[in-house]
This record gives sequence, C-alpha cells and structure tokens, in this order.
Amino acid sequence: MTDVTFILRDGSRRTLDIPEGSSVMQAAVMENLKGIDGECGGCLSCATCHVYIEAIGAGELPPIDEEENALLDGVAAERRPESRLSCQILATPGLSGLVLRVPERQM
Repeated sequence: MTDVTFILRDGSRRTLDIPEGSSVMQAAVMENLKGIDGECGGCLSCATCHVYIEAIGAGELPPIDEEENALLDGVAAERRPESRLSCQILATPGLSGLVLRVPERQM
C-alpha cells in the first residue's frame, strides 16, 4: 500500500492507502474525495483529476508524456510546473508519502 495525502480545497488533509499499481485518481474517486472528478475514468481525455505535487515520497514520478502534457494545457485551474493528472500516477512503494494539492476547480 502507498500512503498518499491530499490537501483539499478547504485546507484539510486526507490520507489514502492506495494499493500498488492503482492510479491515484481511481483511489480518490472510490473514496469520494471532493475535487477529483475523473470523469473519463482514467482514459486521459478530460483532465478533471488535475493535482499539484506538494511533496514526493522516496521514489520518483513517471515523466509527463505528450498526451498528459497536452491535456494539462487545458486544465480549468492554473497550470503550474508541479501540475500532474492523478490518473497518470500509479501507486508504488517508493511514492509513499506523496502529497497532492487539489486545485480550486476542475471544470
């Protein structure tokens, strides 16, 4: 399991234990975490799972590929250098301790 903490819009924090290999977005949606919509179900076509990386665990995130980069150009909240789509982040033991901030809006 990988512990991932979300900083929600109201500033509160919620930590999820995510099974290895599951996407961060899937876990957030299954836990009804407010602010992560995941409308496309992780098919990389909606960008409603946008997050800001606050802190990374001991591992590294996979690099942003061309499709994710293109979708990040159209996110509803401000795109920042630390912007990622949570559907593209798979839980691994090295990412335990990952902290993600939910943006003010997804749409």
